[in-house]
Amino acid sequence: MTTADQMPSLRRRTSTKWRSYAEDVLPMFIAEMDFPTPPAVKAALEAAVANNDTGYAATADRGAATAYADFAAARWGWRPDPERIVYTTDVTVVIVEALRRLIGPGDGVVLTPPVYAPFYALVAEAGGHPVEVPLQDDGASYRLDLAGIDAALAAGARAVLLCNPHNPLGLVHSREELAELAEIVEKHGAHVVSDEIHAPLTHQGVTFTPYLSVSPAARHHGVAAASGSKAFNLAGLKAAMFVVDSEPMARWLAAVPDAVSYRTGIMGLLATREGFLHCTDWLDATIEVIQSNIDLLERELAEKLPQVTLRRGRATYLAWLDMRALGWGEDPAEHAADHARVALSSGPTFGTGGQGFARMNLACAPETVVEAVDRLRVAADATTAQGTPSDSADPGAAGA
Repeated sequence: MTTADQMPSLRRRTSTKWRSYAEDVLPMFIAEMDFPTPPAVKAALEAAVANNDTGYAATADRGAATAYADFAAARWGWRPDPERIVYTTDVTVVIVEALRRLIGPGDGVVLTPPVYAPFYALVAEAGGHPVEVPLQDDGASYRLDLAGIDAALAAGARAVLLCNPHNPLGLVHSREELAELAEIVEKHGAHVVSDEIHAPLTHQGVTFTPYLSVSPAARHHGVAAASGSKAFNLAGLKAAMFVVDSEPMARWLAAVPDAVSYRTGIMGLLATREGFLHCTDWLDATIEVIQSNIDLLERELAEKLPQVTLRRGRATYLAWLDMRALGWGEDPAEHAADHARVALSSGPTFGTGGQGFARMNLACAPETVVEAVDRLRVAADATTAQGTPSDSADPGAAGA
């Protein structure tokens, strides 16, 4: 079983997660794990440093690409050609550099909020403008609004930036939905950039479908952004992959400037290869802990804070919390940080449908989950005592 580092050790880390708030705040916002580095990755990195192997990455080396392709074949029944994989710094670079070459200045890019907050800025950086087609939400589950995407593309949008699995919801799109999306996009001569960074963190018993695997249409117009950074906690090492699976897209990818690949970190490539090649048992054990933490969060909320509803996903270590009934306004994460000393990700930053919600990182010790709920409950009780009954707020008011 994967066990999180102890809090004193975590507090010595220098990453964003542990340097953004005062020490009395529980940081459960940014998507970093509290778990130790996978042993095989750590050993490979230590050996590289001992060998003074800290120069520029050999981006022609197919080791990381082959390891990812073999992992995809074993897990998802789809094996991209490693020769059609190009390295770069991180998934955000894949997204920006892909969109720059797939859309024209000012073109619309479809986003499906509530969705990974930086997507909005990445589209702008690529020269496009975001076109929101919110997910359909029946109050219990979400799904793509395929008719809305069709209409947005018919109105002139030239690409869809897909989150697959979907952050912050942990939504795993079905093969049928993705195949239908591919037909819609192909009909309009548009493209899909599929962010699949959380794919290795699909929960046990759930089937993840890579976008490029669903049909010839998807392969004709799609590019996937892949990385081991979420699965193996490697974000700071800087390595990700452009993945394509057709001859037209391979020709397109070959035209991406070499400088985009040269910025890849040598340690990132090494760690990515080791993760996908030798750390699958570690990954499975980690997913077990994540799912256990989700179960724990459900029980803790039901017992101590029933006003908060967990919108449970099927992938990632992120929990999407409906906090509207607390009466903490459109951005309950702000209130949680100030009054509960728990740092959550701000729901409104994820776009339409995020008001009144917050995202919680569960890649942590179970004790951290329990403490977070206890702190939130105390803050909720204080809100009620001050004359703003948390259970009388209109649950739909902030999320309309």
